[in-house]
Amino acid sequence: MKRSNVGAAATSKKPSITDRKLFNDKVWDTQFTKDLQNTIADSKPFQWGCVQDLLEPTFLAKVKTEILQNIHFTLKETDIYKLNQTGDLANLSKLGSDELQSKLPHVWQLRQLIYSDEFRNFISTVTQCGPLSGVKTDLSCHIYDKHCHLLNHDDVVGSRRVSFILYLNDPHHQWKDHYGGNLRLFDTVTKDIPLSDPVAKLLPKFNQYAFFKVQPGYSFHDVEEVRINKKRLSIQGWFHIPQNGEVGYNKGEEEKWCKSICQIDEKKLKDYTFPKRAPATVQPLSDSLDLTEEDIRILGEFIAPHFLNKDKLESLRDQFLNNSYISVVDFLNDAKAGVLSKLIKDNELNVQMPTKQTEIAQPWDLARPPHQWQFLYLEEKNNTNASKFTHLDKELAGLSSFFKSLPFQKFVIKVTGLTPLTVSSLVRRFRPGFDYMLADKTELNKALENVMDCVLEGTLCLTPMDGWDTNSVGGYELYMTAENEEKNEWNDEDPTVVGRDGDSTLINKPASWNSFNLVLRDQDVLEFVKYVSWDAKCSRWDLKLKWDLLDDDDDDEE
Repeated sequence: MKRSNVGAAATSKKPSITDRKLFNDKVWDTQFTKDLQNTIADSKPFQWGCVQDLLEPTFLAKVKTEILQNIHFTLKETDIYKLNQTGDLANLSKLGSDELQSKLPHVWQLRQLIYSDEFRNFISTVTQCGPLSGVKTDLSCHIYDKHCHLLNHDDVVGSRRVSFILYLNDPHHQWKDHYGGNLRLFDTVTKDIPLSDPVAKLLPKFNQYAFFKVQPGYSFHDVEEVRINKKRLSIQGWFHIPQNGEVGYNKGEEEKWCKSICQIDEKKLKDYTFPKRAPATVQPLSDSLDLTEEDIRILGEFIAPHFLNKDKLESLRDQFLNNSYISVVDFLNDAKAGVLSKLIKDNELNVQMPTKQTEIAQPWDLARPPHQWQFLYLEEKNNTNASKFTHLDKELAGLSSFFKSLPFQKFVIKVTGLTPLTVSSLVRRFRPGFDYMLADKTELNKALENVMDCVLEGTLCLTPMDGWDTNSVGGYELYMTAENEEKNEWNDEDPTVVGRDGDSTLINKPASWNSFNLVLRDQDVLEFVKYVSWDAKCSRWDLKLKWDLLDDDDDDEE
């Protein structure tokens, strides 16, 4: 996130006697500093701290008023967050002195206080993080209102050394835990692999200053979705490594730091990533790809009959060849759809939804780590343990098996003209208030020969309740081009601020009932499933399919 400004825009200074009195006296107390330093050193899951009543409350109330009356907020939504955000407060220096004095004098003063020598020294001392820059400022205002959230990440970007939040929510009404919007901290299994459930939580409180030492691979945190119609206002920022000319500057330190944070052990990440893709080899097909009577019978047990009509198959093929994509509704036949609808609705209404990893029982498991994705999935290797399968589990497992069957592979060839080498399927459930899949590129199967540099993906969405069409509760599946990611003054590098420019969106499909999509996906195309809001009427249920494809240069069939 490029929100820094080095130089004259934020000249660090020692607070005047008047400014110093704007801080709570305890900040300058030696014993308080020592006690806080010890608390932070012993804190879990990583080094973090909190100062209550940091500033003089009347002064901070004026800051809040100026922000709400004079600073513009823009709603920003990506795969990882939804919030209302301002530009960089470092850019206040671009305003004329008259405008600053008339509209934002206390906001300007607050920024100077935060990056002053004395306060930076205080933060450096209690966190034991080393010197901090006073000229590289990096902060903005956020409003989290209903549905806003920020998913799991570690804040490791560029030269950041300490992350902080100053809360400005209503001082006259205590923020309650059930409102959401809490800062949550996550422990790690090992470096770069966060646990799925938080181990610490901080409720927003007016004049509360929370901060933590940015620790690559360890400082994982999120902000819970705000669940009610209340506004959670805060100032979010970072302290950076000292810049050239500042006390504590070491030539090459920033480059060394940035290089170290990019050194993620990809093999270890794969070892701790679940579910594992388990592609099944598609049996070689005979020269004749026509659907036999037996194929039609097996397909008809699941698929609506009109999709097996020759004219319909040709129509679907034309659509796919023209667009590399098809989407149809009412894909399963009435009997199969009716059974699944009844069972899924019954599960939603009458079975307690697991909210912690320890509550998830076989044959279901939790997709992880949470800085990549989080959802429930039906573990295929457990499909032989029938005693743990409910009626719904058996129906979903049977559906998954059908999509890997030879007749369905022939159906896919008829529709797409492509030859599958492998197929994998995964039954997924995205729970309201918990689950998502962050944007990522697809990985090609390097173990195969003569494989295309793209994959075929399918999604059968089985979400039985309505309310998804506007995308306001998330749960939509989105494909977008990677090369058109928005770059602007405040998202240059930060993975939590990846632009989602509408021009780069290729496909956006809301959760729905009994819809089926096929997509020919290049390896550089990003895909994500948006976080499902607490307000969704039910979970997003789907079955995800992926095929590796034969690269046959001699196949001229169009």
